Amino acid sequence: MFLGLLALLMLGPIGVLAFGNLDLDTPWHMTSRESTRQAPSPAAERGAVVQVYGARIVRWRGAFGIHPWIAVKRAGSARYTTYHIVGWRARRGGDALVTSEVDAPDMQWFGAYPQLLADHRGAHAEALIDQIESAVAAYPWRASYRLWPGPNSNTFVAWVARQVPDLRLDLPPTAIGKDYLGPTTFIDHAPSGTGWQLSLLGLAGVTVAQDEGLELNLLGLGFGIDVDDMALRVPGFGRLP
Repeated sequence: MFLGLLALLMLGPIGVLAFGNLDLDTPWHMTSRESTRQAPSPAAERGAVVQVYGARIVRWRGAFGIHPWIAVKRAGSARYTTYHIVGWRARRGGDALVTSEVDAPDMQWFGAYPQLLADHRGAHAEALIDQIESAVAAYPWRASYRLWPGPNSNTFVAWVARQVPDLRLDLPPTAIGKDYLGPTTFIDHAPSGTGWQLSLLGLAGVTVAQDEGLELNLLGLGFGIDVDDMALRVPGFGRLP
């Protein structure tokens, strides 16, 4: 039964590989990093902005998961600050957390178009930035990285979201690593802050929350139903309305 369920879940990533728009041929250094114009220009939007993006990982791994990042801009600022995790930095003994000042945080991730996962503006966003900066500074796994089951880039964004529940971040099931709670924590808030999750090292668990709905996790593959948005949550494809 276990192997049958795992094989069924794998149909999602296999379907993305077969029918999705993944670029499996272009060398990573030749892929696009252009803006997708989802973020407001600092010149046009003088108020505070908080956004979270997620884009498919490079090559075949994109059939399974996304790479996310957080972007913030304080009121009056001329640039955005982005936060995300880059695994090779930790593998070389460095700090995996990358903080950058950018004009446009909505760039393609090596050719993959990013999905806007959260968007807050104005005074509410300004208050969120203080909380986000504190959470980023306290992230506990900056010196370690595992592509699966975590801690990875999705673990980082999910961890920040749990510390900042007003962010209301509903990460898709393709955010593999979001369910990793650490080696000694097995119960915590859902990333959206609207419910709870039980997780065994990110390898198996369940999330029950208003925003996420009911999502089960088997070896990092998330599947379930989002009653609030009337959508299915499936491996590979993410949310299906």
